[in-house]
Amino acid sequence: MKNNLQRRRVLQAIAALAATSGASLALPGFAQNKQVPLRIGYQKSSTLLTIIKSRGTLEKLLAPYDVKISWHEFSSGLPLLEALNVGGVDLSADVADTVPVFAQAAGARLTYLAQEAPSPSAQAVIVRTDSPIKTVADLKRKKIAVTKAAGVHYLLIATLEKAGLKFSDIDVAYLTPADGRAAFERGSVDAWVTWDPFLAGAQNQTSIRILSDGRNIADYQRYYLASTPFAEAHPEVLAAVFDELKKTGLWVRRNPKEAAAFLAPIWGLDAPTIELANSRRSYDVRAVVASALGEQQRIADAFFAAGLLPRKINATDVAIWKPA
Repeated sequence: MKNNLQRRRVLQAIAALAATSGASLALPGFAQNKQVPLRIGYQKSSTLLTIIKSRGTLEKLLAPYDVKISWHEFSSGLPLLEALNVGGVDLSADVADTVPVFAQAAGARLTYLAQEAPSPSAQAVIVRTDSPIKTVADLKRKKIAVTKAAGVHYLLIATLEKAGLKFSDIDVAYLTPADGRAAFERGSVDAWVTWDPFLAGAQNQTSIRILSDGRNIADYQRYYLASTPFAEAHPEVLAAVFDELKKTGLWVRRNPKEAAAFLAPIWGLDAPTIELANSRRSYDVRAVVASALGEQQRIADAFFAAGLLPRKINATDVAIWKPA
């Protein structure tokens, strides 16, 4: 009788330990046996998530927790964040600092996940080598191609202001990067404002001059964002993505040639062009803090003053995910 009682107690203890161990294997915040969809939006210039996507890193990392990842490519940042706002995607790859400002003004429920440290020379105002335009002041009454709400949109406004010009002093053509390059090459516009890797592609494949880049004008910080409902429901997924972004950014910085060779067939660009583009990007992924959103406020104020933002916003009035 005594031996049977001891045996039952041992079996109960083993069962309890097994139950506890099983529970610890589940990622907190996820119901067991319930698949969690993670829809990630990205652009061609989304270097780090492009590498992560191609390696299948997140799929392997999150597979034990039944997270199902799908990838969705967008031509630019604004439609990407519009999709994030209406529930079309759950996570946004890096977008230029201007894009969250427009989304915030539209009332989007977005959560800042991470930012890349400034990369001011990774975007520029360019002209053809034989252009008579020699200074920014010469852009007055000229037709300039730029992607609406992209980082280069703010760069153009700030560059003109520094030269004593207003946005209304130019003839703007809102074009995607592909259309902007085509218009620039056939002479339909006098200047083009673009960012890497499109900038590096133009430098290495056409005859251009950089009229002005973002140094001492626009910091150009890129942000990763999540829909607020997803961020609130699955902070552990954001933690996994954040850690993988940091690791991948460090790998690109330490292995520039290998990273360029890896991206070349994906982007359809030659490795030297990609290495040039990557040399101007920081890829230093870090957490977002409200006190560091000063540039976001300057961007918001500049767009509002130019009549391009529907209302004035407070850039710090946003949700920010914090690492544990």
